[in-house]
Amino acid sequence: MSEVVKRQLIIEPLPGCEPEIGRMLWMMEDARRRTLKTLDGIEPQTLDWQPPANGNSIGTLLYHIAAIEMDWLAVEVMENRLDKSVWDIFSVDVRDTNGRLTVVSGVSLEAHYQRLDAVRALLLDCYKALSVDDFRRPRRLPDYDVSPEEVLHHLMQHEAEHRGEMATIRTLAEAEKF
Repeated sequence: MSEVVKRQLIIEPLPGCEPEIGRMLWMMEDARRRTLKTLDGIEPQTLDWQPPANGNSIGTLLYHIAAIEMDWLAVEVMENRLDKSVWDIFSVDVRDTNGRLTVVSGVSLEAHYQRLDAVRALLLDCYKALSVDDFRRPRRLPDYDVSPEEVLHHLMQHEAEHRGEMATIRTLAEAEKF
């Protein structure tokens, strides 16, 4: 009789930081793994396909996810202390003059992944350097106070919501081919 290998659904803290912070960073990485799995095997033309009624493309959403992660890290968590060069990987503003997401097209999936990876590597480095006290310390901004701990929660939710949107867009784009 062969032994059944069961899945391990256990959060393990990422090494190199306080375990409490490491557990949340593991959750961030899990959210990203799920996003990448949603896009596994996607055809290049599907990235730029736009749903009816001015919907966003998957490429636009990938750019948006990276830009928002960078913004929350740079402004809220690091309190504008990061070098301005961190923004060099973003060629356009995330929103147009009407407040809609700027259409991002003609960018390969690999290029989107490189941008996401660069932002995530910076986020991991910054968070691994935090103490638990600083992780929980509210950052006082003009319109709200926010802790780095809550930023991670927000970013996980943000990516999960857009992951669902991207899955729907992919289904619609692939169905239109037939």
